[in-house]
Amino acid sequence: MIKAISPWLLNANAALMHYDLPVILKKEQNGYHFSIINQGDALWLIVAWPLGNTIAFRLAYSPGDQLNIKKANISGRNIKVEIGSLIGAQHVELKLPEQEGSPLHWTTTLVPAAPLLLPYWPRDIAPLGAKRSDVLALGDIRVNQVGTRCGQLYFHVTRPEAGAVFYFQNLTSLSDYNQDTETSAGNTVGGEWPEIGFALPPTTKQKPLQQGKSYVISDAYVMLSAEIPPDEPAMIRQYLDMLAGIYLALPKPDTHYQNWPEILQKGLYDLQDSPGCWSQLGGNHYFNAYVSDYDTPPEIMVQLAVLLPLLDYVEWHNVELDVMKKIKEGLPAFYNEKYGTIMRWHPKAADRLQGEEEHKKPLVMDSWYLQHPLLNLSRMALKGDTEAKKLFLDSLEFAIKVARHFDYQWPVFYKMDTLEIVKAETQPGAGGEKDVPGLYAHVLLQAWELTGEKRYLAEAEKAALKLKGLGFKMFYQANNTAFSAGALLRLFKITKKQIYLELSYLALANVFVNTQLWDCNYGYGKNFPTFFALFPLSDAPYTAVYEEQEVFCAFHDYLHHAEGLDIAPSVRLLLAEYIRFLVERAVYYYPTMLPKEMLSDEVKTGEVDHNLWIALEDLHDGWEKSGAVGQEVYGAGNAFGILPRHYMQVEEAGFMIYTDYPTYGFSPTKHRPATFRLAGDSRMICRLMIVKSGHAKLPEITVTTGGKTQLKGKHAEGGDLEFELPGNAEVRIDWR
Repeated sequence: MIKAISPWLLNANAALMHYDLPVILKKEQNGYHFSIINQGDALWLIVAWPLGNTIAFRLAYSPGDQLNIKKANISGRNIKVEIGSLIGAQHVELKLPEQEGSPLHWTTTLVPAAPLLLPYWPRDIAPLGAKRSDVLALGDIRVNQVGTRCGQLYFHVTRPEAGAVFYFQNLTSLSDYNQDTETSAGNTVGGEWPEIGFALPPTTKQKPLQQGKSYVISDAYVMLSAEIPPDEPAMIRQYLDMLAGIYLALPKPDTHYQNWPEILQKGLYDLQDSPGCWSQLGGNHYFNAYVSDYDTPPEIMVQLAVLLPLLDYVEWHNVELDVMKKIKEGLPAFYNEKYGTIMRWHPKAADRLQGEEEHKKPLVMDSWYLQHPLLNLSRMALKGDTEAKKLFLDSLEFAIKVARHFDYQWPVFYKMDTLEIVKAETQPGAGGEKDVPGLYAHVLLQAWELTGEKRYLAEAEKAALKLKGLGFKMFYQANNTAFSAGALLRLFKITKKQIYLELSYLALANVFVNTQLWDCNYGYGKNFPTFFALFPLSDAPYTAVYEEQEVFCAFHDYLHHAEGLDIAPSVRLLLAEYIRFLVERAVYYYPTMLPKEMLSDEVKTGEVDHNLWIALEDLHDGWEKSGAVGQEVYGAGNAFGILPRHYMQVEEAGFMIYTDYPTYGFSPTKHRPATFRLAGDSRMICRLMIVKSGHAKLPEITVTTGGKTQLKGKHAEGGDLEFELPGNAEVRIDWR
């Protein structure tokens, strides 16, 4: 079947493949041939693969015009072209790849000649195919932008065979365009083959570009490969390596130190003392899912989602919290003797459910909602909690029965009593909760570790293998996909079977596909950072605190289990960088950090108290208000997860060591020097802080990396010390 194409692509293909258009500049680099050609109303970069197949990227455009090339020069890898056009002056700066594995990059700016509306803009990639051929290339799009996620397009050119392309539009650079036209950068990169690439969002609100103001209208990075991956593992590795290659070249926003000890205390106070966070039932206290949500019965997932981060904190700080005792006392009430398992809803209040949503019925289970509490109970059990161990092991056979009944491929909702499917698929033809096999494998690995019974390990392997072949469609919910990655890495370590390492990369790639590698600096987005934010579901329109906090913890665990293993450098880099940016961004989920005018006037569940240090569930695109879902009590683990993982206590000397990268090998010590190793990649820079834990001045501090390089710090606010150092470094800190 011949695919229909637009006049714009038909015209471009005919002109570029058949007409003898003037070649402005030509250069060969790393086996690829690059030519810049003026088609008339468009300036194109033609790239020829080593085998001759060609693809074109549009650098500049002026509809129905004849572009006037005023100046063009080449200096090494750098090419600059100045263009006159009816819509205004355009300037293109192009950098060819420095070496194999580094990206091609261009930036195009426009200075409008008049107040300018752009109701339509064609996509900027033309897969031309073989030279002098009328037949456009055939290809497969593997990843494209969804909503306000990365402006990414990963595809393979399959006929004539050429290779792979990773196209990335740096949407941060388009903020002035989006601000002045009141448009969103969402869904701007994608298309249907062969009409693919980036298109400026149409100016439908009669908000023009300003005459005489300079706007970036394209800031593109392109990774090229002559390899079409032969199988899924090779495709996933190629995607991760290409993403990391672009990430290294991408300008990244500055990060800032957030005072997490202080933030935690504010959040702990409000979590314990705010009436809106609590309900009482059967003589026990339970967390509400959302602030002032008294209609929804207590859920076991909510209780454990807060309890586990609190457990991390009390182990780090060596304190006791009464709030933890309250929650633990109420957990046994969720166990149902009849079915031999914990239930999602508190059995004594399940009849309050009105069924306004499919899953809000007493015996309806959302597939991951059974696995997740079991995972958290197993974590408590492995820390010596006997009540948690009993609840976990008593529920385990039911979980295994469910897994086998569905052949390790879970629907969205099912009934607990009959296992009847209530909702099979997320969307027609899309399948159910595809990452639950990995989450279930994690649960069974915990059971194996707790009991030593090999049947649990075998069960984990059966489930894990169901993830093969899912490609970039594995992701149902971010935290579950991240937990799956860790479970698969553990399976690799235990069994030495390469398939599990490859499947762990598959899970991680699915997480990174759903990130936002750009800063939304328009509209309300000016009030909070969004770089490297993560979306909770594959189609979610907002980022969410609970899933981000759990992915953050899962990534820490993945790096811990990967210590000493030869894992992909791209994986080490991307995991550490997500963590670094989350440690800064997470504080902006608290409504206290945001202006009131950007909070939603209507709230779906409960209410939002701007003065309460309980995180909002949802942060949206810059033109949409946030907090519309509610203030998420079960996301209160945010600070309690961050503090123990990023602050190392040196009690005798009166300070803590903070890093925004994960660390290995530090244990609480009163002896000098303190030593540890940073995770991540040596090509990236992270922050280290010496943070006062009392009122006394800091002692004289010496920070050394690699056993010889002494770093110079700078004084920060409050008398703390700040250092910058590379990732993957051995660090020694001494004081006197």
